[in-house]
Amino acid sequence: MKNFSERVWLACAKIPKGKVSTYASIDKAIGSSGAARAVGNALNKNPDILRTPCHRVVRSDGFVGGYAYGAKKKIALLNKEGVLISAVGKINLKKFLFKF
Repeated sequence: MKNFSERVWLACAKIPKGKVSTYASIDKAIGSSGAARAVGNALNKNPDILRTPCHRVVRSDGFVGGYAYGAKKKIALLNKEGVLISAVGKINLKKFLFKF
């Protein structure tokens, strides 16, 4: 059985370009409960950013949230993939949310 971080990384790897998920959605998708902050911690330790696109995980309120390489880099990566972000750093989850 995979450990918590490995399950988070595998779930994150399913998010396609042009879509985002939330920390809470990943928590639910891996069968955890109330560990959204732990999901963020696991993503912060992501050993393979090419296979595990952790920049595609955002806060449940649509704000971009943190990223190990900085918020500007996260926004640039999301923009490059076609995810639109408002001037205040918020994403329209109705349009861009990936559902597991």
